[in-house]
Amino acid sequence: MKHASRTSFFLILAAILLLAGCSTAAPAPASAPASEASEAPAASDAKPSTDSQTKEIVLATTTSTQDSGLLDDMLPAFETKTGIKVKVVAVGTGQAIKLGEDGNADVVLVHSRPAEDEFVEKGFGVDAYDVMYNQFYIVGPESDPAGVKNAKTAEEALQKIAEKQATFVSRGDDSGTDKKEKSIWKSAGITPTGSWYLSSGQGMGDTLQMADEKDAYTLTDEATFLSRKLGLVVLMQGDKALLNPYGIIKVKSTGKPELADELISFFVGEEGQKMIGEFGKDKYGKGLFVPDAKKR
Repeated sequence: MKHASRTSFFLILAAILLLAGCSTAAPAPASAPASEASEAPAASDAKPSTDSQTKEIVLATTTSTQDSGLLDDMLPAFETKTGIKVKVVAVGTGQAIKLGEDGNADVVLVHSRPAEDEFVEKGFGVDAYDVMYNQFYIVGPESDPAGVKNAKTAEEALQKIAEKQATFVSRGDDSGTDKKEKSIWKSAGITPTGSWYLSSGQGMGDTLQMADEKDAYTLTDEATFLSRKLGLVVLMQGDKALLNPYGIIKVKSTGKPELADELISFFVGEEGQKMIGEFGKDKYGKGLFVPDAKKR
């Protein structure tokens, strides 16, 4: 019995040891070195191909180049030729120049030579060119209650309007047209005030619409007027004071000087100048702008 008990004891002990060996967990595999684990970059670290980035510049310009349709005619040709997209900000000349001063535009296309010269002299603009010109008109109702059509000069025309206190709509937006209008009033020795003198604070197209609705006089650039169908008529034109030259200038602080150069070269080059000269002939029987490119 003692032998049987001892044999049973050893069998039980062997079974216990066997079970203990089977339950021992296998060692976990060693972790990969940190250098190996970071070899594959995360998806967010991948950089987009520069080939897919669109080339784009900002052109700050007057409402007349936009409202007349000139830019709609020219810019698609430029974009197709160069692959450069042009974002147009059409505002008054004063606002366009301010955008350039603040570094929020790459090129300005405006029409107030004194303001343009100051922009360059203060170091905000470089590579300034004359690009084209047309003229300003004094327009009004066909009945012409102030007798503007009998005036010999633009100054005399405004004097007649002031004497009759005939309704006059000013843009009042520091645009090139607004600057021109104010300069003619000043030359005439008149500070226009009163209920007859209205300020639209709008672009040329909206100002013309307002003048038309009120049977009023206004000063307008030739291109915008001819591109609109209104009841107003031209009552004064041809005076040297009504010359309307446009300039194109590169903003000195532009971060895209090569793209700005391409746009300016297009406007003052042979192709662009031809497009400017032809623009409007098919619709109005005459070009709305006269090409006149030259470096200042």
